[in-house]
Parts: sequence; C-alpha cells; structure tokens
Amino acid sequence: MKTYQPISCDFHSELELFALRHQPVEITYRNLANTTVANDFETTICEAIKDLYTRNGEEFLLLPDGTEIRLDRLVSVGGKVLASYC
Repeated sequence: MKTYQPISCDFHSELELFALRHQPVEITYRNLANTTVANDFETTICEAIKDLYTRNGEEFLLLPDGTEIRLDRLVSVGGKVLASYC
C-alpha cells in the first residue's frame, strides 16, 4: 500500500460538514487494485459519510455499510475536488 499523504485542512473541514449533514453525497475515490499506480481505478458512489477518524497516522472516511476510504484516495466529494485544495 502507498504511503499516506495527508489532505488539506480545508478539504478535511468540508468532509466534516458533509458528515454532520448525514445526507448522501457523491464520493469519487481511487480504488487501489494493487500497489502500482497503473492499476488504480476510480469508483463513484452516493452515500452518507458516517464518520471521519485517524488510525495509525492515516485518516479515513467511514460509510454506513462499514466501508473505509483512506482520505488521500478521495478524488471528489459533493462536487468538491481534492486537487483544488492546497
């Protein structure tokens, strides 16, 4: 697995707002098929964000079904693009 790259505090704040609303939001993230970048692919879902948390120095988003998404794998959430935050 790739080394975790922290996301911007501003984007993290946006994620916290989405989690507080408990409403489904469009989430696009890189789903790592294995350890090589060439095999990454994007997945888009519409789910509510149940929680945000840190484990072993990595930050995660938790979905209601128990799915965990590492925050540095996010591409966009609710139309807000991670790459546009510095």
